[in-house]
Amino acid sequence: GAPQAMRALRAFGSSLGKLLTSTPKSTTKSTKHLHTLKPKECTISSPFGSCTSTSSLCLRACLTPTWHHHLTTMSESDIRKGLVGVLADKSAVSTVGKKDIGLTYRGYRIEDLAKECSFEEVMFLLMRGHLPSASELGALKQRLVKARHLPNELKVALEQLPATAHPMDVLRTGCSVLGTLEPEEVDNVKMTKDHEPLLRIAERLTGSFGPMILYWYHYHVSGVRLDVDSFLEDDDSLSQVFLKLLFRQSEKPDPLHNKVVDTSYILYAEHDFAASTFASRVTASTMSDAYSCIATAIGTLRGNLHGGANEAVMHLLEPLKDTQEGQQMVDQKLKNKEVIMGFGHRIYKNGDPRNAVFKDLSRELSKRPEGKPALYAISEHVEKLMEERKGMYANADFYAASAYHQCGIPTYLFTPLFVVARTSGWVAHIVEQRSANKIIRPSSHYVGPQERDMPSTFVRSKL
Repeated sequence: GAPQAMRALRAFGSSLGKLLTSTPKSTTKSTKHLHTLKPKECTISSPFGSCTSTSSLCLRACLTPTWHHHLTTMSESDIRKGLVGVLADKSAVSTVGKKDIGLTYRGYRIEDLAKECSFEEVMFLLMRGHLPSASELGALKQRLVKARHLPNELKVALEQLPATAHPMDVLRTGCSVLGTLEPEEVDNVKMTKDHEPLLRIAERLTGSFGPMILYWYHYHVSGVRLDVDSFLEDDDSLSQVFLKLLFRQSEKPDPLHNKVVDTSYILYAEHDFAASTFASRVTASTMSDAYSCIATAIGTLRGNLHGGANEAVMHLLEPLKDTQEGQQMVDQKLKNKEVIMGFGHRIYKNGDPRNAVFKDLSRELSKRPEGKPALYAISEHVEKLMEERKGMYANADFYAASAYHQCGIPTYLFTPLFVVARTSGWVAHIVEQRSANKIIRPSSHYVGPQERDMPSTFVRSKL
């Protein structure tokens, strides 16, 4: 009540007065010391809450709930390009690169999930926080069967997109079209408390993204309007759906090919605040609808420094005939200081744990009669050279490229597979963002012209 507020204000004023009157003589002609308190030295408790800042820019920031002073006193040296090292929020979805932990989803090691689970089980885990029971998994699979259906309006829209379009642009557009046909009700209060409608939209999109991209693909490449239901059965998994529709076959896909796609879905499903995930959370923080959040993420994932990296790796490796050409390629690119795609990671400095799983799958495929042992050998040689010469390790995208290629998947469909997988991770983060939302709005360090008057030639009446 009012008496409590007044007491809080008096206590705050007393704390501030003591601090201000304790100014050292050496700084009585300047207030600079007010900006250079050492971490943990500020003990001010304001009506807006106690200061917990470990920043040296703390005192005046404590005087306002907007912490404006932090911004007005920051210098160019305070900038964190790419938000490197910035903790933007808390999350319970995954650990990425934590010391002695590696990559986990909801506490489960990625290696164990890839070995023991189907993607549908992992999808449920990410979005709902626990591994499904048999009945929960069965219900999810039934919903995913219904989610395969493409509305006629969506098919018409897909047919209008040119054959030259990037498949990621097709999925982004398809997501938006579906959002107009089956929109999410935007209610700020309901969206922060009831997440079931969002989770059902995620299931709808995850189930339809494969049929969506392959309907467009076959319309332009095969010259047919793909009849999804004619090839699929109710017990087909998401990985089987993709492979059966890609090759337009009713029989079950090759077990190893299916394992590659299903495992890749698991490995690509979630990765903390990766660029596309953070982008989806930025959109979610404005209380926008689910489809807008996912379309934002797809557009971000499209870039070849993110999801498109596996396509870039294949374009790099495919022209090479043997390990000698692989070595020449590495020599030339290092000499020219060019980036070699598929190596290095912002978080993993000693190797990406997903890489070993993809590498094993690529090796297994290469040993088959129809496999490509030369491609695997070139990949392994390039990997070794990069470790020896640059101390850089292959990331998940490097061997994913040769694994997908050996399954007969066209290179420009690699990243759409990533979308099918990552939608569950994106939505897990959108749920978190909505549950404890604060709009994401960082600031910049302005380096433009100082305030100035308009030129005389522009000073004129608009009347």
